[in-house]
Amino acid sequence: MRRPKLQWKIFLYLLGFCVLLLGFLWMFQTVFLSDMYKFVRKLEIARAISLVEKNIDSPDLESILLELERAKEITVRPTQSFAPPPLPSPPAPGGWGRRPEAITRVHEYTLKDGRTISLTFYALITPVESTVTTLQLQLVIITVIIVLAAVLLAVIISKRIAKPIEQINQSAKALARGDYDTDFRGTGYLEIEELSDTLNTAAEELSKVERLRRELIANVSHDLRTPLTFIYSYAEMMHDFPDEVTPEQSQIIMDEAKRLNALVSDMLDISLLEAGAVKLNKEWYNLTESLRDTINRMNELFKKEGYRVEFEYAEDVLVLADEVKITQAVYNLLLNAINHSGVDKGVLVRQIKQAGCVRIEVTDRGPGIKSSDLPHIWERYFKVDHKHKRPMLGTGLGLSIVKKVIDLHGGRCGVESEEGKGSTFWFELELG
Repeated sequence: MRRPKLQWKIFLYLLGFCVLLLGFLWMFQTVFLSDMYKFVRKLEIARAISLVEKNIDSPDLESILLELERAKEITVRPTQSFAPPPLPSPPAPGGWGRRPEAITRVHEYTLKDGRTISLTFYALITPVESTVTTLQLQLVIITVIIVLAAVLLAVIISKRIAKPIEQINQSAKALARGDYDTDFRGTGYLEIEELSDTLNTAAEELSKVERLRRELIANVSHDLRTPLTFIYSYAEMMHDFPDEVTPEQSQIIMDEAKRLNALVSDMLDISLLEAGAVKLNKEWYNLTESLRDTINRMNELFKKEGYRVEFEYAEDVLVLADEVKITQAVYNLLLNAINHSGVDKGVLVRQIKQAGCVRIEVTDRGPGIKSSDLPHIWERYFKVDHKHKRPMLGTGLGLSIVKKVIDLHGGRCGVESEEGKGSTFWFELELG
């Protein structure tokens, strides 16, 4: 069964509240009016008795008694001389109303001289049937006015509340269909405006995710297609001309297969890191020595191409971390620096010991990065020129892996860059 809309719920709630309020008014103004009137008259007599007791020896007692008779219609007389006045005659036949009732209370007071006097308090209870009839007529008129006003007010309020929510709902449906340019405009209430801002932020983030997804598919497809094309072409040539196979051709096939394997491995690593399925094997080890070994291997690997990596440090540093993962992060930063090292092919690694942490910086002298691109540099396959280009080394996922690894260790990472002056990627680890 389909549930009612919000505006009708608000309408029914407001209307129900008005009906409940009017019901209470009818009960207290008609049904219980006579009993409440009697209760009030009894309270007034009790207060009069207390007032007289406080002023029994006062010279103003007579004026107090006259004021009670004038203002409250309570007659106070000595009991021995008190004669109740005759009650008004009952209504004529065919009339309406009842004979008035009376309340009589006798109270004794002790004076300062020791004498005791007895006073009788007499109050007439006037029938309220005529008052009830008048109130009933007034309540009928008031009920009609309030019900009409409540209906009108409920319709206006329900529409004002429900309309922006309906607009947000329509925009949300458009967003669900993949229209990430949808603009949520909620007005009228703070909560609705905050909801609109949240949904606008969500739409913007979803738009970024969709863009990155398309870029990722395009870039991975490009990186897969290129080595596969090489492998297929050379394999086809080797098949057609088996006698003309050269070691260089076989090497190309092996290199491209190796690149494919690296790409698949990095994609698996980033997936495991994002899923939180990677467990760190933290141990105390010499970070400085590990960096030296990694840099020496990189220098040996790329010396034929003319690349050189320099290492600056003041002292050896021990850290509690997963050496394999940290080495993987350093390796990816070095590959990224070599890919963007510029014409001099130089990369500088610095180890800086600070208060409570150690900072590792990897600096290249390449073209640098635009300031607008810096917040996105850690995203998978993000390219600063927004045109995918096959990296000379690596797979394009290295920086994402670096950030995930450092985050897992509770460290921080960042980048400082200026166009035309190179870039410095850094990360920090606690010293324990």
